[in-house]
Amino acid sequence: MKNTVYILIILFTIVACSTSSKSSSMTADPKSSVAANDTVRIANDSLEYEVIIIDNGFSFWLASQALPRNYYSLAYLENKNLLYVTEWNSRVLQPQRYNSNLYEMTIDYQPHIKYGYEVNYLIYNYMIYFQNTYKQKLAGYVPQR
Repeated sequence: MKNTVYILIILFTIVACSTSSKSSSMTADPKSSVAANDTVRIANDSLEYEVIIIDNGFSFWLASQALPRNYYSLAYLENKNLLYVTEWNSRVLQPQRYNSNLYEMTIDYQPHIKYGYEVNYLIYNYMIYFQNTYKQKLAGYVPQR
């Protein structure tokens, strides 16, 4: 069985869910990256994971502010994502302490799964965008790009 992880970010929301799917190619649809809802989609169907981010301003930020692909190593992105997602999920579980409009749902990011470079790159950059845009600090130093 193949698993697909969808991560939806609707203004302040991240949603992760698993479904079944069968595909076998890597796609990055540039037309969908600047849709009416400001949607970014990266799919790595051969690795069976997909990231969909819907957040006003993120696709523009990604194109204009984010460092280029392959600037960071895959290991770096995986380590940072694990830190950011762990802190994110911790905040979801503490709505009395953290704004529940910012942290509504947990992210199903599992460190033993190899998501591939594109998925990790997109998650990492959304976490940087989120922290800088909403004045949050999830873990350690946050680049001010």
